[in-house]
Amino acid sequence: MNRTTKIMRNTSPKRRRGAITVLSAFLTIVLLGMVAFTVDVGYVLSAKQELQRSADAAALAACWEYSRELAYGAEATDAEAYARGIAESYAASNYVGGSAPQVDTNTSNAAGGDIVFGQISNVMDPNSVFNPAYSSGFNAVQVRVRRDSTLNGEVPYFFAKIFGHTSQAVDAQATAAYVRSINGFKIPYDGSNIDILPFALDQDTWQDLLNGCTNDDYTWDPATQQITNGTDGILEVNLYPQGTGSPGNRGTVDIGSSNNSTADIARQILDGVSPEDMEYHDGVLEFDSNGELPLNGDTGISAGVKDELTAIKGQPRLIPIFSTVYGPGNNAEYTIVKWAGVRIMYVKLTGAMSQKRVIIQPAPMVVPGVIPSPTETTSDYVYSPVVLVK
Repeated sequence: MNRTTKIMRNTSPKRRRGAITVLSAFLTIVLLGMVAFTVDVGYVLSAKQELQRSADAAALAACWEYSRELAYGAEATDAEAYARGIAESYAASNYVGGSAPQVDTNTSNAAGGDIVFGQISNVMDPNSVFNPAYSSGFNAVQVRVRRDSTLNGEVPYFFAKIFGHTSQAVDAQATAAYVRSINGFKIPYDGSNIDILPFALDQDTWQDLLNGCTNDDYTWDPATQQITNGTDGILEVNLYPQGTGSPGNRGTVDIGSSNNSTADIARQILDGVSPEDMEYHDGVLEFDSNGELPLNGDTGISAGVKDELTAIKGQPRLIPIFSTVYGPGNNAEYTIVKWAGVRIMYVKLTGAMSQKRVIIQPAPMVVPGVIPSPTETTSDYVYSPVVLVK
């Protein structure tokens, strides 16, 4: 028999009842404290989850709209301003604790702001440094959504107030990014095709287009998905057939087997380059350390793929841009130096050779399986999907 038991036995019943009452009251207070702690912590954690959801949505939307505005030719400052508004709107659309959270648009792009534009060298690495001072072009947007004493108000406690604690500051942050300089492509993780057309355009013609030295004869209406005659401020060039400098070759290249048939070309026009095609290149189409990729040429074909080219008018597609070509016909070898996003505006592949045309204009497109480039000169109008980095 221990000392406490002896004391209790020697204590009068009235005193024992009093001690039990005090102990019960103490345990009740402890239990209420635990309940208060559980409820309040649960509410704070719920607010944290809602803040994170809001930050994720705002970062993804802002990064996508920023990249889209740049792709359509907007000035960087205008694209940033528009994307900041998008982030603000999406943050407010995801309620936290029953109310729409506000964010500071941070137009000065201060590193500690709620919306910050920056550069991430490797979007697949969550540990890659986010650099808001990068001067050659941003590819990432960081969004913080918070509830603190200066914006949106702290998350209130319910039961903990009896202990003198009224609220807690909570925030969440997300960073979304995309690849805007493409060095090449690998088989996508989901095994899908890549929308590369098996037609190469010479570098000089593409540069003339970018420099504003070509025609503007067609209009693409994104609302109606229709092509009409007339100007829309986006210039066009002829993709195929063209004089490449290679006798018997008008710009068709083999992606996949070096003996691509008309049926293979038609399939790639409609459905893109398949994983099986990519396997002929060891699963990768990528520029080497000199910024070059060799592709075999194919003999000129025309009317055999007219229907397929017509079927994809208006749809974004990827084309290779070449600097040089050597050899005739099937023995031609193209040196590819850039990737470009385009859409077909007009197709005529019957009649005299001088009248045949496949007219294209630049078109931004998102492509899976991208390999980032170490330079800014390897792609135009081609981007990876926007992803959450962290």
